[in-house]
Amino acid sequence: MKLPKIKLKIWHGFLLLILLFIIPPLFIMLAQIWEVSDSDPDRGAITVRQDVFGDSAGKIVYLDQNWKPEQSLWFYTTTQGSNLLPYDFFLVLEQAGKPELFRSDENINRYRYLPQKKTSSNPDALPVGFVKDNYLSKNYVGFTCAACHTGQINFKGTGMRIDGGPASADMAGFLKGLTDAMVAVRDKPDVQKRFVQAVIKLGAYSNEADVITDIKTYTLRLTSYNIINHSPVDYGYARLDAFGRIYNRTLEHLLNRQQIEEVLGNILTEDEVKTALAGIGQDISSADRDKIIERVATSAKNIVKLRQELFIKADAPVSYPFLWDIAQHDYVQWNGLGANGGLGPLGRNTGEVIGVFGSLDWHESKRFSVTSLISGQGWTKKVIEFDSSINTQNLRRIENQLTELQSPLWPQEILGKLDQTRIKRGEKLFANYCVSCHAEIDRSSSQRRVVAHMSKLEEVGTDPTMANNSIKYEGYSGILRNQYVGAGVGDVLLDKKAPIAALLTKATLGVVTTPDADKSFIRRWSEWLFNIIKAFFSNEIKDSNKHGNYNPDTTMTPYSSLQAYKGRSLNGIWATGPYLHNGSVPTLYDLLLPATCPSDQKDAECRPEKFLVGSREFDVEKVGLKSTGYDGFTFDTRLNGNRNTGHEYGTKPAKEPGDLPVLTKEQRLDLLEYLKNQ
Repeated sequence: MKLPKIKLKIWHGFLLLILLFIIPPLFIMLAQIWEVSDSDPDRGAITVRQDVFGDSAGKIVYLDQNWKPEQSLWFYTTTQGSNLLPYDFFLVLEQAGKPELFRSDENINRYRYLPQKKTSSNPDALPVGFVKDNYLSKNYVGFTCAACHTGQINFKGTGMRIDGGPASADMAGFLKGLTDAMVAVRDKPDVQKRFVQAVIKLGAYSNEADVITDIKTYTLRLTSYNIINHSPVDYGYARLDAFGRIYNRTLEHLLNRQQIEEVLGNILTEDEVKTALAGIGQDISSADRDKIIERVATSAKNIVKLRQELFIKADAPVSYPFLWDIAQHDYVQWNGLGANGGLGPLGRNTGEVIGVFGSLDWHESKRFSVTSLISGQGWTKKVIEFDSSINTQNLRRIENQLTELQSPLWPQEILGKLDQTRIKRGEKLFANYCVSCHAEIDRSSSQRRVVAHMSKLEEVGTDPTMANNSIKYEGYSGILRNQYVGAGVGDVLLDKKAPIAALLTKATLGVVTTPDADKSFIRRWSEWLFNIIKAFFSNEIKDSNKHGNYNPDTTMTPYSSLQAYKGRSLNGIWATGPYLHNGSVPTLYDLLLPATCPSDQKDAECRPEKFLVGSREFDVEKVGLKSTGYDGFTFDTRLNGNRNTGHEYGTKPAKEPGDLPVLTKEQRLDLLEYLKNQ
């Protein structure tokens, strides 16, 4: 019996729907299940002899954090869309001033990234968190989450790798050294000759002219990036102004032809502006930005002028957050910027990739667009195409794997047995002094949740620079002008200049809701649909109100709540020094002391005004990293952004009824022992 034509058309349409949007996602899911894994039992770790900081790790161990070797290695080597430098460039690049490879284990370790041996998922022995990425048929070296969120602690020759722990990395120093190496290639004929020959030998480039063109392009990109993000406060090791750099990367890529002409008109002559924009259309691509910067950057002075006109100060370095329980949080980031419900994790991680050299090629067009509808731009008229290298599929998968990560337990067989008597006394002190902001959780429970306790700046008293920067800065809206972004208390209209928090929110939403333009049509749309549905419905965290004592957002001040800092559960806190959001206190013992010593008490203990960072050697007594007695980076807490004030609970005499008394030294040690056990 034949089906009626109308039913036949419906049936055909149904089959087409299955072919386009059901079967491809199933193949994607099966491909991920069958993905070849790297199960090297050492997880790629290599030992390091005594280094420039006096550290050594003749043995590397992993603590039990509920990840198998293949999960750690997958986390280290899964690309997220970061395009720092052409891949072959990184493989053969020499250090500035000497012929040793820039990526040598010794040099990588000096910047406090973690060297790795060759494994099946890492055939070129890249450091932890460095991977090969491909965008528009070109290979790059880029960063993954693991570069900033994998730690190592050494104790008497044993190195303990901490998955999801804060890295000790000096990213700013690394990028400065990388730039110096590229400048040497560009400017020194003998270095350039060796470099070009080595690159061509690897096969990605077929001729010398193309290599030299890219040498100039990427040297300029790195140079301008460093100038734009220059901070009067040196970051040193174990921290970075990630927000400032993400914001600046976003602002750089939002400008359209009209607005960049206006910006340049404020710093250049009319003739210089015409020269800078010659041949540039309304859409500003990555290649166009390179041309403009090359024409503007006739001197470093001009780039400085551009920085002052267009960008914000990246002068609020913070510690790299630790990632265990991150997927179980209601709000993330030091100031609670990121709501973790729904698609929040995808947006947060998209912003992170923008900050670590994701390629962005956004442009305007007029057409029908589902993406435009979802991101609030309407069915047609002007729409923004958010084409980029950012791999939202892998971002979703990385976030999903983090749900299984657990905090590390104090390894008594390495660091010494814990005093159970002190722990019991410390537990009572924790209940009185700490638990109101730092709730206790079961680290291994699949039902655990972390409610961030937000404390406004006036209450917590810690350095305000990072929190203040997040609400005081505005930037040119460029291609996003006249669009709307939700802010929790209503929509914010993006004017010529808009709050950077609003611009970042809108930009990341655009990326998340745009299929990957670097893939075929069917694969692009099927993967996009699969990832959006999977990310939204697999996330057990739902949007909720913030907890704590903070200034609430209002229609007049929609970002007031960001002027606060987060208190979270302290499981694994022993492995995350230095402390406070900006890393201004070297050990947990120091954190239990007042910021300054009372003038009338000669023998009083207080937090160090200056200390050293860079060593990975663990201080068992004070719980933190070694901060004296070696040639490291001097952390000066007197500088703005570096203040070690605040969070002085239990360190000062009670002033009002109900205030807790000052902790004695024995009580501090009891509390410290309890924190070791978390």
